[in-house]
Amino acid sequence: MTITWNFPLPELPVYGRNRDQDHPIKRHHSASYYAHRVKESLTTRVSKLICSIFLGLLAIVGLITFILWLSLRPHRPRIFLNDFSVPALGQGGSSGPENAQINFKVTARNSNQGIGIYYDASQITVYYQEKSIGGYQVLTPFYQQPKNSTMFASVLSGSSLTVTGSQWKHMVNDRSRGPVIFRVELTSTIRFKISSWNSKRHRMHANCPVGVGYDGLLLPVYMDKRCPVYFS
Repeated sequence: MTITWNFPLPELPVYGRNRDQDHPIKRHHSASYYAHRVKESLTTRVSKLICSIFLGLLAIVGLITFILWLSLRPHRPRIFLNDFSVPALGQGGSSGPENAQINFKVTARNSNQGIGIYYDASQITVYYQEKSIGGYQVLTPFYQQPKNSTMFASVLSGSSLTVTGSQWKHMVNDRSRGPVIFRVELTSTIRFKISSWNSKRHRMHANCPVGVGYDGLLLPVYMDKRCPVYFS
């Protein structure tokens, strides 16, 4: 007797090659597509060119503006201490503060090119130990031409010199130990004149340290020294 077993045979996978995969798919575009691409490319190039021209012009205008700003920007006056003396100190100070006097010369220099300066009011004050001991006021306004200098010179004595007996003794004691230190302050209200235009008013301050020697004369280290200037 023969027994026959019938088992289903498994299906084996079939591997094949698709001939369409051997070559890339070619896409065909119409003439209008290529015309559109060319138009976009030209538009981009023109836009970049316009931007480059605009940025170049902007840089040139900025450079010209910066140069004009440098040439027209007003500079503060330059203040120099030229001379300062207390003759009575050179004589030992025995005459006392009643007969004392202070001589000084201060120069204001306008270093601007093509810019003038109006001085509406000016005041020079002398300080000793940060206390005022006299002053000189310029009541007459004046105009200073470009590249020009103006000298403030005066002699403080009598009512314009307010040195007390105690201050005078300190000065005499300082003289015996070394230089006597003072401070000269120039304050003025100024305006800059650029062509036909006048600037707003500025309150200018210049502080000049001063040292006199045993003879009551200005020490060489302080002579013609430039004084710091600031506005308030």
